[in-house]
Amino acid sequence: MVSGANIDLAAPGDGAHAVVVSLRWSSPAGDGDADVSVLLLGADGKVRSDADFFFYNNPTAADGSVQLLGKIPAEEGDEDRITLDLAAIPGDVDRIVVTASRYEGARFSELDGLRLTLADRTGERLLSYAVPDAGDVSALIFGELYRRGESWKFRAVGQGYASGLAGLATDFGIAIEDDSAPDDERKEPTEAAPAPSAHEPAPDTTPSRTGEPAPGTAVGRPSVPRPRTVRKKVTLPKAARKSLAENDSWRTARLFPVSVLKSDREREMRATSVLLSVMSQIPEFGRRLTAGFGAPAGRAETFTEVSLPHGDTPRRPDGVIRVERAGKLWTALVETKTNGNALKPEQVQDYVDIAARRGYEAVITLTNDVALEGRPLVDVKIDGRRRNKVALWHLSWAEVAHQAQMLIRHEGVGNAAHAWLLQELLHYLQHENSGCHGFQNMGPAWVPVRRGIDEETLCQGDRRAVDVVENWERLIRQVCLRLGGELGQKVLPVQRAKRGTDPESRRAGLADDLCTDGRLTAELRIEGTPGIMAITADLRTGKLRTSIEIPAPEQGYPLTWAKRLVRQLAEAPADLHVETLTDGSAGGPRGTLERLRPEPGDILPRDDAQITGFRLSLFKSMGNTRGNAESGFIRSVDQAVDRFHAGVVTQLERRGGRRP
Repeated sequence: MVSGANIDLAAPGDGAHAVVVSLRWSSPAGDGDADVSVLLLGADGKVRSDADFFFYNNPTAADGSVQLLGKIPAEEGDEDRITLDLAAIPGDVDRIVVTASRYEGARFSELDGLRLTLADRTGERLLSYAVPDAGDVSALIFGELYRRGESWKFRAVGQGYASGLAGLATDFGIAIEDDSAPDDERKEPTEAAPAPSAHEPAPDTTPSRTGEPAPGTAVGRPSVPRPRTVRKKVTLPKAARKSLAENDSWRTARLFPVSVLKSDREREMRATSVLLSVMSQIPEFGRRLTAGFGAPAGRAETFTEVSLPHGDTPRRPDGVIRVERAGKLWTALVETKTNGNALKPEQVQDYVDIAARRGYEAVITLTNDVALEGRPLVDVKIDGRRRNKVALWHLSWAEVAHQAQMLIRHEGVGNAAHAWLLQELLHYLQHENSGCHGFQNMGPAWVPVRRGIDEETLCQGDRRAVDVVENWERLIRQVCLRLGGELGQKVLPVQRAKRGTDPESRRAGLADDLCTDGRLTAELRIEGTPGIMAITADLRTGKLRTSIEIPAPEQGYPLTWAKRLVRQLAEAPADLHVETLTDGSAGGPRGTLERLRPEPGDILPRDDAQITGFRLSLFKSMGNTRGNAESGFIRSVDQAVDRFHAGVVTQLERRGGRRP
């Protein structure tokens, strides 16, 4: 069809009353997102009420006559589908307008291949209409279905609004509350113009491409409540809905089942395919993972089990990521390991060589391990004589889970389907049978080092102490990722080494300290929280200490400070240790919160020493084994951090901020 043309559709009584409208477009830049909407209009060219406006915040009609089905992948870009049950459309609805809109300054002139197709309920195509030139508009009317007697017709329109979805909806009689507009720009529309006869052809109310309504188009009328057209990011609710299961033995059906995985090879193949497919379907998620590797922002596709020639024996990387932007391709090979399995250096070397020969940009390794600063997981040789330089990057499963959690819990994604898909991915990664649990083993040196500290036989320079320090650093980095994903805030490890210190030298110094005093220490900076959380693992006593220091106020009296601090910690654990920090060499008074609640003044020094702050600490027994089992050291660190943050740090945040 061409713009302005119309065509007869079957009458509702002919059995073809259910039709599927599909809108399709693509973007050379890979950022061609747009939202579809449908308006039901009466004979006056206006909606009967705001309920006749169907968009992302109101996708389905109560009678089932209109349903926005959302996006599905197409050959190029995405395709949005809408089902219309023409037999169920109310009799006082004269026209059905099908539109799409962009947001945040985007225009339809930036998209290619704008097309509408109409099919019956069996999928047989009835018509197709390609929009020839959308122009510089942010809302576009693709077409409209309108009544003629007992039948329906379709008219191709292809014109739009520079003023966006809010302007389009307003001109069809909807009062819009647009959060992006200043209050003085939200004006009440005027009363509608007289309606044409229902038996006469509807006047041409198609808006011009400048955003001005055509002659004879009424501006609108007030309607309450007003629909919000500002696009909202979708996040999943924190509280799960009540299950409809008959009993606890019923298990929810999962998109990515893990119960049948039996071997490491099966786990690697399943995990790679699941992750890459979700990356390609959810642009926000895929972009988060590839941006750090130098990939451009563009249209992405992912592949698994690709065979690439390499001498006499082809190599099969676990996955391939390709991103297209402005006609140029960025390609990365992916090698995956699960269940704590280590990378094979010779295998990664082969992929680097293949990438260099074929002009690919990167090789990405994905394992349970957490990379350390200045320390590659595998040693590979990069041929400097080649014109194409291949970058070797590492990604941990803990980081993948962190990015998924940040999107679905805190920052949001484009629609509910994407949020659900990320939730299924996260459930898969966290399942015990997936093998994607992140760093979970302190290594073979853990037990000998603990024994050497206990027996006082561990000497400085022992390589095993360096191994334990390195794994402690990996564990702390993973704790930061996990806690940050749960809180929706940045959580970063604090390094106290001098600027310019080589990471290997810093770790060697920490290993010597471990041999001397038997302690592993770390500090976390949590965005928006008072102070820095310190973690100390004392291998001599088998105790974990989590603590935070709060500076003393600049004004007021010490007794007032003590009373205020105890009030702030009203819901904190009773075994919380409170220590007064003074400017003297000796430590100040200390006691448990249980003892201080009736007498806060007991925390004040008796010698009138100047108070510089307070240290709050919780102690916990340390796990013995090197893994993440119930009695494992890694699990005990996670539990200690969670208890301290929930029981102490959040109490300080809720009850008055940074200082007592």
